[in-house]
Amino acid sequence: MVQGNTAGRKGRPAALKTLFAIAAAGFILSPQIAHAELVPQRLSNELRTNDPRDAELRSFYAARGFRPLWVDGDRLDPAADALLELVQTADRDGLSRRALRVDDLASRLRRAESGDPESLARAELALSRTLATLVRGTRTQRVSEMTYQNSLLAPVVPTIGAALSTAARAPSLNDYVHDMGWMHPLYAQLRASFDPAVADPSEAELIRLNLDRTRALPVNPAPRYVLIDAAGARLFMYENGKVVDSMKVVVGKVTEQTPMLAGTITNAILNPYWNVPPDLIRGRIAGNVLAHGVSYLRTGGYQVLDGFTDEAKVVDPTTIDWHAVADGTQEIRVRQLPGKANFMGKMKFMFPNALGIYLHDTPDKQLLLESARNFSSGCVRLEDAPRLGRWLYGKPLVAKPKAVEQSIELETPVPVYITYLTAAPENGRIVFRDDVYSRDDARLASLNDSVRPAR
Repeated sequence: MVQGNTAGRKGRPAALKTLFAIAAAGFILSPQIAHAELVPQRLSNELRTNDPRDAELRSFYAARGFRPLWVDGDRLDPAADALLELVQTADRDGLSRRALRVDDLASRLRRAESGDPESLARAELALSRTLATLVRGTRTQRVSEMTYQNSLLAPVVPTIGAALSTAARAPSLNDYVHDMGWMHPLYAQLRASFDPAVADPSEAELIRLNLDRTRALPVNPAPRYVLIDAAGARLFMYENGKVVDSMKVVVGKVTEQTPMLAGTITNAILNPYWNVPPDLIRGRIAGNVLAHGVSYLRTGGYQVLDGFTDEAKVVDPTTIDWHAVADGTQEIRVRQLPGKANFMGKMKFMFPNALGIYLHDTPDKQLLLESARNFSSGCVRLEDAPRLGRWLYGKPLVAKPKAVEQSIELETPVPVYITYLTAAPENGRIVFRDDVYSRDDARLASLNDSVRPAR
């Protein structure tokens, strides 16, 4: 490592020659100009190493001419203190203070208060190493509960160079660090409201669990995206990282849970059919036919089809053995025609996934008045489907007269994330919700190692 008086032993560096030339010409050099010249030189010297662990760090600084990220004139940017505060509370993230070298960072920041260029350069590098380690540690999921229908929807653990380059592009480094700009906003809000020192131990565990769930959400997957919290039974519309609208939703029953799922909304279907789930055909439909006759089907707008393809034909319901359907020995397809009573309502929004989940309108608005809204067969029923349609398409969605199953493609597909937060931030505090799906205990058992090393 190059010491402060070494440079003069074998000829002065170009930066110092420049300084002496200016001084000889009779100009007075301010400390800010001196540091602007000297700190990059010190950074270059500090990174002159064959250690492969510094390769990405050196590449980052070399690409910016060794211009510092954290040094402003002869002092450190306020972002340095914001980062130190974050790593001093790394237990909230399940990260090790030792792996983050918190004490070493604090020591280097104190030495940099002298304004000495060499101390500033060493603090600069310590800050960048720490930020990269913190970013990678908080972005790493342990075991994800989320199913991603496309790998592009999943969060990415960045390289050291990528983590620092993203920070360097932020309009305000201090705001970026303070707000944990590399994480989804829910993560930073939940973390900021969490103080393990005063939290009940069981609540602290639950908060850490939900922090881990928010790691499954990318920071900014697209300019616009939809987030659904199944535990809170609410949908949020995001634009440029901010919530611009929200609405109530009805989610799956305990026996037919809405999964944690990430997909992409590709199209809306107006005046949709409702393809009745097999369990409802066996229970509700067959039971009503046996009790009231096939007139029940006509009254409810139901049709029986001879298959499950798009080419399936409508068949006479009197030819069906409804006792066999009711006891599960015969499987049939039943759909409900579009109309006021249709369980899909006026429209549904499709995001192709292997679990058959989608978002849809509902004629049963009464269920949305309930505080616990777990009544669906897994899909998400919307409080105001037309409002979501206007936001997605930028205009009202109006079906053509008598058009059935009219598909309208979305010019720019919109990501949708379904999560499950039993502890969530709300107005600067943490709200705890019932674990209606009984997922927390099993999840906590897999996360019993509450502190993990940062990467």
